[in-house]
Amino acid sequence: MRLLRSTVHPDIDTLEGRIFHRRAARGIILDGENILMLYTARYHDYTLPGGGVDAGEDIVQGLIRELAEETGARNIRDLREFGLYEEFRPWYKPEHDIVHMESYCYVCTIDTELGETQLEDYEISNGMKPVWINIFDAIRHNEETMANSDKKGMSIERETFLLKQIVDELLPAQHSAQQKIA
Repeated sequence: MRLLRSTVHPDIDTLEGRIFHRRAARGIILDGENILMLYTARYHDYTLPGGGVDAGEDIVQGLIRELAEETGARNIRDLREFGLYEEFRPWYKPEHDIVHMESYCYVCTIDTELGETQLEDYEISNGMKPVWINIFDAIRHNEETMANSDKKGMSIERETFLLKQIVDELLPAQHSAQQKIA
């Protein structure tokens, strides 16, 4: 899968030390200019649905599981690779210094009607919910959160970069029209 970007968090001086490797799968589900996202009230941001892949689990199977759990997506199909976003961030558990997060992103199609979610307790307490939103509104919202909120999470920069990449590569006609308006 092609590498879209590799980032190192500003609090990390060196990539030496105890590194925890985490693989995640993220789904890009479009309906015109609308995109299926997860809104998280705690961080006041929009993120692509998906998450950590279990040990020994295939990336695509992990994506399908995560999409079903977080959004209630049904009949997940037509998966195609979009790209990999790699990041090195500080880790909060004492046995590791750094987390090396690899987010494998796939474009896919789902049935229009969403089923029931199976959110984890921490996702519910963080106020996470699936929403369809105009992709340009999601970008604007995340940029405002990055500029003005002290409660933003570490993932918002990744998510905003990915949203802009999606616009550039998957919505070329809309993007050029939006550029002319701006």
